[in-house]
Amino acid sequence: MKLPSLAVYVHVPWCVRKCPYCDFNSHAADPDKIPEAAYLARLFEDLDQDLPLAQGRRIDSLFFGGGTPSLLTDGAIAAILNRLEQRIGFSDQAEITLEANPGTLDESRFRGYRKAGVNRLSIGVQSFHEAQLKRLGRIHTAHQAQLAMNAARAAGFERINLDLMHGLPDQTQNEALADLDHAIELTPEHISWYQLTIEPNTAFYRSPPALPEDEALWAIAESGQARLQQAGYQQYEVSAYARPGEACRHNLNYWGYGDYLGLGPGAHGKITLVDQNRLVRTRKTRLPRDYLNTDRLLVRHEEDVAEVDRPFDYFINTLRLIEGMPVEHFAQATGLPLSGIEDKLKSLVDQGLLEIDQQRLRTTARGFLYLNDILSEWLT
Repeated sequence: MKLPSLAVYVHVPWCVRKCPYCDFNSHAADPDKIPEAAYLARLFEDLDQDLPLAQGRRIDSLFFGGGTPSLLTDGAIAAILNRLEQRIGFSDQAEITLEANPGTLDESRFRGYRKAGVNRLSIGVQSFHEAQLKRLGRIHTAHQAQLAMNAARAAGFERINLDLMHGLPDQTQNEALADLDHAIELTPEHISWYQLTIEPNTAFYRSPPALPEDEALWAIAESGQARLQQAGYQQYEVSAYARPGEACRHNLNYWGYGDYLGLGPGAHGKITLVDQNRLVRTRKTRLPRDYLNTDRLLVRHEEDVAEVDRPFDYFINTLRLIEGMPVEHFAQATGLPLSGIEDKLKSLVDQGLLEIDQQRLRTTARGFLYLNDILSEWLT
């Protein structure tokens, strides 16, 4: 087993409005009444509690997710970054990303985030079709999304990710491609283009909208991928496309089975303890009111990944990457010999679902379409 790189995820649980498709740990709140000071105090306590897990490593990537992190002031973001620098430290080329909602931003706020140290933005647009934005419960218009992109550039951001959905209620292929074309015209360095899925505990689950049929979804996905490739965006993960050299480093750490500290309400973490031959997954207290309650524990759950479960835990992440991983990485990351799973690997290679090429283990083009079938091999 080998100690991997370290990332940090900071969860900001508040948003202006809960979207009907969202199953994340997000909670509607008045932007003017967010308990920012109490949140920072508890977050810093959370960080100090997790400090030993850094194990001398510096932070290679940091991601502010939510909820809507852009509801926090630039002063709060600066305070978090300063505390992380003091307690752990950032690597020289650290990537610091903040998720942003176009409905909560203006150029001055962008400039504040950039000055604080944020060097990458992830702007949640989801659609440029006004009727779809309303159905999705978004608080912004298509025009505001474009203004947000322009404002981000004016504020000095050179790396921007744009989040876009497809397979929306009653969406046609032409409508989905029009959204994608609009996104490409804005020239972000990275586009996250993912299909809407109906998840439990959401408003859409309780009252499902009419989504496109499977055949239509397949046509949208195929034509959209071709459109992105023609525009110079390379797919590097299931739903992530980037211009050369612009893949999200935080994504690569997740899917490459790196380590990460999870700070904030409901945040998840994954840590390697080499000297104990342990892989540990953590989850913090979920509800904001409980997280902010100083009488409650910050860590809600901590669980070791048993050796028998490590292959599944490893492949459910790494097989999402188009380029796969070096063959030797499995043993380094899990502490298990590759020989222990050779029979299953051979079976998947024989089925045309996996390939080992130039000492890299990855899915084939066919296997990428049947990831769940591959993963089921590790559950038997």
